[in-house]
Amino acid sequence: MEKQKEQIIEKLRANGCRITKQRMELLDIILENRCSSCKEIFYQASRQDENIGIATVYRMVNALEEIGVISRRIVYEADERERA
Repeated sequence: MEKQKEQIIEKLRANGCRITKQRMELLDIILENRCSSCKEIFYQASRQDENIGIATVYRMVNALEEIGVISRRIVYEADERERA
């Protein structure tokens, strides 16, 4: 997992993203847990660092989505199939 984390960090840097302590914490949470929403990530992150805001979580998820590490669309598609 450490190698995967380093590769993601390099992709983020190449995309112009600063790697802050909070972003590292969020990346750890995302990689270690199967979070299905930004709110779930925020809940776990805020227990570790109360200074992490929900906007930081959304920005990090957007940055990860831009570099192709995660896809929120899959979660939304699963939600829609469950309702049908």
